[in-house]
Amino acid sequence: MTTKRVVSVSLGSHSRDHRFETDILGQRFVIERRGTDGDVRRARALLEELDGRVDALGLGGTDLYLRAGQRKYLIRETAGLVRNIRQTPFVDGGGMKASWERWLITDYLPHRKGLSLRGRKVLLVSSVDRYGMAEAFTDAGAQTLFGDFIFALGLPIPLHSLTTVKIVAAALLPILTKLPIKFLYPTGKKQDEITPKWGRYYAWADVVAGDFLLIRRFMPSDLRGKVILTQTITPADVVALRERGVWLLVTDGPDMGGRSFATNVLQGVVVALLGRPPEDISTEEYLQTALRAGFEPRVEELNPGAAPSWARQASPVRP
Repeated sequence: MTTKRVVSVSLGSHSRDHRFETDILGQRFVIERRGTDGDVRRARALLEELDGRVDALGLGGTDLYLRAGQRKYLIRETAGLVRNIRQTPFVDGGGMKASWERWLITDYLPHRKGLSLRGRKVLLVSSVDRYGMAEAFTDAGAQTLFGDFIFALGLPIPLHSLTTVKIVAAALLPILTKLPIKFLYPTGKKQDEITPKWGRYYAWADVVAGDFLLIRRFMPSDLRGKVILTQTITPADVVALRERGVWLLVTDGPDMGGRSFATNVLQGVVVALLGRPPEDISTEEYLQTALRAGFEPRVEELNPGAAPSWARQASPVRP
């Protein structure tokens, strides 16, 4: 049996690296995450070294595009990272964000786990890197606060509607996407730092959602009774959330060797399975292939006794 290899090259810290071997739909896979500690040149060199030697390349610690509504905005520095990739398909997780994450919120949690988000207060730390998630929370009837200004730019300006997000994105993203990635997202050693800030927004929310490194970067010591809905989680992250009193942890992907990989890794696996360019795979194909592959979101009660009153009638960890 030949082995398929999916490697995610990340601008993040190497301390979050991981390697996992598994069988998916009868195919052997080696899945890796390699951090470059914020070194853009090193990330570019590693991507070019792996081009043609693996079955799919993932981009971590950045997106190729930011999205709002039907418009997408190319991040200039990310585009430079993959400019010379010629042979191996590369993905930034966008295909799974638009399909799998939407399904997780509107179908899986309410219908399979008994956890409806209708009427719940949701803090989505960034919407333009997960616009499908932003739409899904809105469709699910959640009261959503979009924290793009707060968590990416450090400005205490909450956004309360997708219409506002689209207007702001059209005005600012053509400029912001020309900045170095480090001004938009924590890279390198910054990923290992926690500086509590914006506590009133965490305190307001029933659910804190989105990119985990943005959530983690400013999270307070008290998150008792919260739901954290995110993606990349390490065992150390689980300990930190449990110590802060988090009730429920939900991640996009399954537990793979003690951690959950990011959406770019999950998308890379689907691309490797189908053997087709990412742009030729529809959102429905991404979803259905992930389901056939046996992907299962991780739902774990970290502190069962901390379940909030609104959730006590639900059974979010039922089989």
